[in-house]
Amino acid sequence: MILPIIAYGDPVLRKVSVDIDKDYPNLKQLIADMFETMYHARGVGLAAPQVGLDIRLFMVDASPFDDDDEDKPELKSFKRVFINAYILDESGKEWPFNEGCLSIPEIREDVNRLSNIKIKYVDENFVAHEEDYNGILARIIQHEYDHIEGKLFIDKISPIKKRLIAKKLDAITKGLVKPDYKMKYPAAKKRR
Repeated sequence: MILPIIAYGDPVLRKVSVDIDKDYPNLKQLIADMFETMYHARGVGLAAPQVGLDIRLFMVDASPFDDDDEDKPELKSFKRVFINAYILDESGKEWPFNEGCLSIPEIREDVNRLSNIKIKYVDENFVAHEEDYNGILARIIQHEYDHIEGKLFIDKISPIKKRLIAKKLDAITKGLVKPDYKMKYPAAKKRR
C-alpha cells in the first residue's frame, strides 16, 4: 500500500525517533509499504518519520545511482533496511552533493557531508550489523539517518540559502506544492 509522505512542517519530522523491537506491530507489512511508497515517489531512501511514525526505521535502495557505473557495482545491488540504527563514527573529507527530500518536494540544495561512516543497526530480521560505508552510500544513509534524529537536509545549508527558500518551505507546509505522489500536509490538520 502506498502511504502518504509527510510534508515539511509536520512536527513528526523534528522528533528524535525511538527504538523498536521485533514485536513491533505489522513490521513486515510496514517495511513492504514503505518500499512501495519510496519506489512510487522515485526515492532512494525513506525513513519512518516521513510516513508519520517516530520509530528508528529507514530503508535505502541505491540502484538509481548505479547508472551502469562499472566502478561501483555495489550501488546496483544495495538495498537495505536499517532498524535502530546509530552512526558510531563519521570521518573523511567533507564533500558537497545536491540533495533533495521527498518530504520537501521541489527543493534541492548542495549539502556538505563527511565521506565515511560506521553504523550499527539491525536488519528486518533483527540480525545485528556494524558496517562501514563511504561515498554516495554513506551520504544516502546519513540523509535517512538524519530523519530518525529529527533533522532535515535543509538544516545543513547556510542561513542565507535558508532565507532564500523560506517562501518555498512555507508553500509546502500550506499544501501549495503538489508533487506527483501522495502527501500529507501539516496545514491540512489545522483546518479541521
